[in-house]
Amino acid sequence: MNHIAPPAIPFLDLAAQQARLGPALRARIDAVLAHGQYILGPEVTELENRLAAFCGAAHCVSVSSGTDALQIAMMAEGIGRGDAVFLPAFTYTATAEVPLLLGATPVFVDVDPATYQIDPASLQARIDQIKQQGALRPRAVIGVDLFGQPAPWAALRAIAAAEGLFTLDDCAQAFGAELAGRRLGAEADCTATSFFPSKPLGGYGDGGALFTESPERAALYRSLRTHGEGTTRYEVLRIGMNGRLDTLQAAILLSKLDVFEAELSIRDRIAGIYDAHLAGIVTIPARVAASQSAWAIYAILLPEPAARDHVQAALRAQNIASAVYYPRPLHLQPAYAGAHDNTALPVSEQLATRIMALPIHPDLSDAQAARIAACVADAVSAYAAR
Repeated sequence: MNHIAPPAIPFLDLAAQQARLGPALRARIDAVLAHGQYILGPEVTELENRLAAFCGAAHCVSVSSGTDALQIAMMAEGIGRGDAVFLPAFTYTATAEVPLLLGATPVFVDVDPATYQIDPASLQARIDQIKQQGALRPRAVIGVDLFGQPAPWAALRAIAAAEGLFTLDDCAQAFGAELAGRRLGAEADCTATSFFPSKPLGGYGDGGALFTESPERAALYRSLRTHGEGTTRYEVLRIGMNGRLDTLQAAILLSKLDVFEAELSIRDRIAGIYDAHLAGIVTIPARVAASQSAWAIYAILLPEPAARDHVQAALRAQNIASAVYYPRPLHLQPAYAGAHDNTALPVSEQLATRIMALPIHPDLSDAQAARIAACVADAVSAYAAR
């Protein structure tokens, strides 16, 4: 007997988005091909202006990736050897690798068990611990707006002000999110974001941006992204890097920015469908107070690791993709073993064993979201009854 496989639901569907936006994308790309300014062309300036206006930041500097955005922000502050950079243990590796590349030491902080954002109480405890040990200078705190929701910026700013720390918002997953009625982009001394293809506002390659209220920082970022140059190309004022955003990526992002707010609304609607179907069955995402998520990732929490394995297998059997963000916290990664001081971070460690992400993107239909939720609910029920 032949069995027909159910229709596949990918975790991300950029092909569908491209088909929907095709004419606008091609017009923008053709314009770049016509003028031939492939590096720092007019679309780059247009994009920077529109991004700054979108999130209400005074200055936007586009760069070649979200990781390079983090690096340029820290290079501008002179962060390096002997400096402690505090950051959450439960996030992507880029947040921790950049301080190490600059010679600084990442100090891993635990996260809130409900929102998964950096825990201010754990941050303060880690700062006190580092100060007591005396080997490192507390220099900066990186708040990561994990999965699309804002970090607790009021608390982070208060701690940073008391401790004299530079604040950096790693907004790679949350461009378009809101906190207290305002788009993210001006909550920290500097905000860094990513335009990696899977992000809510994603290009067709790497890209990123920096946002700041400081004209001095913005000017420094522009110099650092272009080999540390001064007023002319061959005046080198400082050690910089090649961190420019390609004009073709800027053109693609401009096309996507035209529909970005509508896509954010669809993501929010999909999250609501998941909430309605899965509340009480799994742990659904807790909402950060007074915020609106960009819903880069919709992560549920299963009761135990074996339950996650069972649910993922059930989804695969139905041709439904899922993912795990993140299967191992940063302080337990082999690459960071030499930097970590062996402090236990139990929330991050426990989350890694039970968390699972469901598809959420603007080309996912309501019916598909309901199908995914029903499959999860059935799998959880079957696991409980085994």
